[in-house]
Amino acid sequence: EFTSYWADAGNRVIADLSGFAKTFFARHTLLNILTRYCVFTSEELLLVMRPYQIAATEKIISRIEVSANYKKTGTIEAGGYIWHTTGSGKTLTSFKTAQLATALPSVDKVLFIVDRKDLDHQTMIEYDLFEKGAANSNTSTKVLKKQLENKDVRIIITTIQKLDRFIGKNKGHVVYKQHMVLIFDECHRSQFGDMHQKIVKTFKNYHLFGFTGTPIFAVNAASSSRSLLYTTPQTFGEKLHTYTIVDAINDGNVLPFRIDFINTIQKKEHIHDANVRAIDIEKAMGAPERVREVTQYILDHFDQKTKRSTFYTLKGRRLAGFNSIFAVASISMAKKYYTEFAKQLAERKNKLTVATIFSFSPNEDDPEDLLPEEGFETDKLDKSSRDFLDSAIKDYNSAFNTSFDTSADKFENYYKDLSKRVKSREVDLLIVVNMFLTGFDAKTMNTLWVDKNLRQHGLIQAFSRTNRILNSVKTFGNIICFRDLKDATDEAIALFGNPEAGGIVLLKSYSDYYNGYEEDGTYTPGYAQLIEALLEKFPPGLPIEGEEAQKDFIRLYGAILRLNNILTAFDDFAGNEILPPRDFQDYQTMYIDLYQEMSKGKSADKEDINDDIVFEMELVKQIEVNIDYILMLVAKYRETNCTDKNILVTIGKAIGSSMELRSKKKLIEDFIAGVNLTTNVDDEWPVYVAKQRENDLQTIIAEERLKPDETQKFIASAFRDGVLKTTGTDMDKILPPISRFSADRAGKKQSVIEKLAAFFEKYFGVA
Repeated sequence: EFTSYWADAGNRVIADLSGFAKTFFARHTLLNILTRYCVFTSEELLLVMRPYQIAATEKIISRIEVSANYKKTGTIEAGGYIWHTTGSGKTLTSFKTAQLATALPSVDKVLFIVDRKDLDHQTMIEYDLFEKGAANSNTSTKVLKKQLENKDVRIIITTIQKLDRFIGKNKGHVVYKQHMVLIFDECHRSQFGDMHQKIVKTFKNYHLFGFTGTPIFAVNAASSSRSLLYTTPQTFGEKLHTYTIVDAINDGNVLPFRIDFINTIQKKEHIHDANVRAIDIEKAMGAPERVREVTQYILDHFDQKTKRSTFYTLKGRRLAGFNSIFAVASISMAKKYYTEFAKQLAERKNKLTVATIFSFSPNEDDPEDLLPEEGFETDKLDKSSRDFLDSAIKDYNSAFNTSFDTSADKFENYYKDLSKRVKSREVDLLIVVNMFLTGFDAKTMNTLWVDKNLRQHGLIQAFSRTNRILNSVKTFGNIICFRDLKDATDEAIALFGNPEAGGIVLLKSYSDYYNGYEEDGTYTPGYAQLIEALLEKFPPGLPIEGEEAQKDFIRLYGAILRLNNILTAFDDFAGNEILPPRDFQDYQTMYIDLYQEMSKGKSADKEDINDDIVFEMELVKQIEVNIDYILMLVAKYRETNCTDKNILVTIGKAIGSSMELRSKKKLIEDFIAGVNLTTNVDDEWPVYVAKQRENDLQTIIAEERLKPDETQKFIASAFRDGVLKTTGTDMDKILPPISRFSADRAGKKQSVIEKLAAFFEKYFGVA
């Protein structure tokens, strides 16, 4: 998912082998990539910049050198802006640009300027990942002053507000004459006002560059008199490089969007005064019954949209599905929704972690501001809103054993902690007004619920919270609109992609995926046709004989899995799956059997078994049968006094169709065959599992002569984290005393790993 094609500076892919060899393996290109355009991160990952990132960096470095030679510093001709779509890796590009700029002999410092504390925090974290300590952040104007005066500090990350205060307090400072490179992140935001003017008038010998995913053009510029500079080109100069959302989706670097428009209110067409109609509609939007219905829809469809039946591993933790943000129109609506979610969740079995965050925004209701900015000024909130926010943070403290509140420092720390927990998928649903809708990246985020008027760059920014690449299950960003944003979406895509970009940026309709569609003269069959072909070529219950037939089945069933993965996000798909559950399980069983048969002797995590077939095992895991379903069938079987053998067949088919449950087959069969059993399965099962688990673990400890206490701790950690860590020193701690130089040591360790892995697979997720 993270590979890229080699391309030229105009983003045209160089797929031809001879063209690739001539350009990529040219001596200067290859040496530049190895020595200038790679980053070895603090997490020990080697990142190679993508072609468009390299092109943008080269354009900036060239502009610095040429404009300095021609004495253009301090003018708009010495800079420019980079239009790289949201999610394409602007922070890595800016980091490398800053690093390479400081290597130029004439450059004194690089200032990386953001316009909010939260973006400052996020940028610092990302820069630290690229190279620990490479950049310097500052907590106050006083610290910024020391950094600017220290010749050894070359890269500084600061907010525009701190830099503005520094200029106000330090007239005629020597730094203003130094050779500076000023890089503005997310330059579609507040850099168009008085602060920006003050900076460019004060510094004398500078280059000014802006990075943005959504530039301001004349068509989407605010007409407010507060801003002296209306557009990105007016503010930063020439466009140096472009990589639009269309480029990124075509290259597979970000995901397309799938949008549901849920009609929640009927407009009163007989009201002719537009202002009166807008007030009337906004009032209806906040009606208690509408808030109740929207909340109910989200809770009813939460598992479906965020794919909670999907399991995957992220940084050593086993996670189920994705999480989401709910963007609402105002602080008042955030309060209403948070209260309604708490009420409805109290009445439901499924428990979700819901959090909220908002702060004072001076232009919250200003239609000129497309996505009003929020800072950390909780003291400017009215008492009712601040008290409510304190109460919501108390709920958060209770859930995560923290101690935040709305006081200045603690609220900022609440933001940072919340940001971290959203990224690690510990928070299921985050209700926001404007915070987190720009500059926030979380790969685990796949859904944005919208009850807010969005348009142009604000709309693209908000939608783009959902389209970061993670794995093969996350194939699109899911947008569920409770307002009619269709025209606004089409306009935004036309502006930031091109007028024909809708077919690339947005997923196709339910009908297209279900019934098939034609595009550019090529017909793509739909789900219904693929199922028809499956039933015709491979009738249920019959074996598939011959290698070619098996490969055909694998390809066909893989295509069905991919379409099923998309269609399950559509409400219309429920009840139209065509295949009865039993037949689906039979096909899935055959698919898994073939995968395991062809995997023998292969690496366990390599899914590309043959050169010409790929198994979609992540998608198989997404439609897993869970243990609760099996236990429900066991209870039904007990109710028939263990006479209905048809239920046993159903249980067997369900287990066979599940990668997760196959390893637990004997455990389940022994449970069913137990004596003196009642129909109270839910109470019996955990007791039975706990007893069997302890017996099996004691057997392994005895057979392998493992250290009992250390082994118990090791296994407890594995079940807590959702992964058995077989590398590192923890495994060595549980082994019996063996000389490190013994020839038997490696064999002994491998034997223990295999037994503990089988034990973990058998018992993980069953109780």
